[in-house]
Amino acid sequence: MTKGVYMPKRTGGNGEHVVTMREVAKAAGVSIKTVSNVVNDYEFVSQATRDKVNKAIAELGYTVNVSARNLRRGQTGIIGLAIPDLQMPYFAQLSSLVIEEAKKVGLRVIVEPTQYSRDGELEALHGSQQTMIDGLIYSPLELGQDDVERLKVDYPLVLVGERIFTDQVDHIATENVEGAKRATQYLLTTGCRRVAVVGVHPGEKVGSAALRYQGYLEALEEAGVEFDDRLVVESGMWHRSDGVRAMNALLDSGVKVDGVVALNDMLASGVMHAIQMHGLHIPDDISVVGFDNSDDSQYLSPALTSIAPGLEAVARLSVKVLKERIDGRDPNADSECRQTGGEGLPQGRIIAGRAPIHQTPHRFPRPLSFRLPAANFLAYRDTFRPALVAVPIGWLFPKGAAAGHGRSTVSLAERP
Repeated sequence: MTKGVYMPKRTGGNGEHVVTMREVAKAAGVSIKTVSNVVNDYEFVSQATRDKVNKAIAELGYTVNVSARNLRRGQTGIIGLAIPDLQMPYFAQLSSLVIEEAKKVGLRVIVEPTQYSRDGELEALHGSQQTMIDGLIYSPLELGQDDVERLKVDYPLVLVGERIFTDQVDHIATENVEGAKRATQYLLTTGCRRVAVVGVHPGEKVGSAALRYQGYLEALEEAGVEFDDRLVVESGMWHRSDGVRAMNALLDSGVKVDGVVALNDMLASGVMHAIQMHGLHIPDDISVVGFDNSDDSQYLSPALTSIAPGLEAVARLSVKVLKERIDGRDPNADSECRQTGGEGLPQGRIIAGRAPIHQTPHRFPRPLSFRLPAANFLAYRDTFRPALVAVPIGWLFPKGAAAGHGRSTVSLAERP
């Protein structure tokens, strides 16, 4: 009888047998190294071999030991998400989506609200907690274009939002100009001619407020509607109370207004409350359009028409790019990312994320995506260049009568 070494089968905490990579390799007729390559999604594996290994994994019920793999790689399996405020629906929804996407690739998320604080945003970048995470998804509001050098960190970083534009880090952005432009155009098609914009940040050159204000101005100019600076209402913060205060000031000023583009849904909610408290009717007297397509917007009375900024795509692409960087791969080599020279976007290397458009039964027949010249889509495979992903906005959601939906008007979908 041949002597050998007895290798007991691995068992989990409940005593059940735990399938090993060796067993998968034997069942698939390949080496353990090949199984490892398939599990870690290395590209130099033939499709036939990959299918064979995946079949064995499915039949045996093999699951990856994420903790052991991270330990071997010197990783924690945890990423950070720094956002201004968890109470804002936009950031709360973004956090939920990022956590969901991270879970799909075996990552856990630590969410750090920076509370609209410059010190908090810098602490999120350079604080001691960075030793606990493998990378950071970072959405600042208080830092600006002059703080680009602050983004030089020694770990994978994905920038989200429009406060800073740089080619030093990977960046996921949404097309705010086109979104606000379409919101304004929609009100103009309903017959509004005295359209106010609420939420402008005075003096801001870069940021969501500045870009959305630009879209508002472009829509007025293209429609030949005279600009009136009295219809531009500033608001440093974008909470409901700020919308109430801003709209009260506009209505009390006596300036005539028949439509409002609110730069987010929270502002729009406050705007609608102020209009109704003045004894006016929505949309008969004043129509309102928001921006963000928050869950709460459909429960307002009347329901709020809003621009969907593509948060699902922002979350998915943020996690995808960060995971690629953590694993030492180039996110720009992925077929989902392409370089483009789209007008109206910041200069530099612009990558357009081909994001799925969120579907609802109440939508216009075509998406409100920003215009990108197809001839300028080029493969972008420079390993050491960061990605700037511009996510197309989703649909304009006519969920109710707040913006005059249902009136005898020409919808955007019917326009050439």
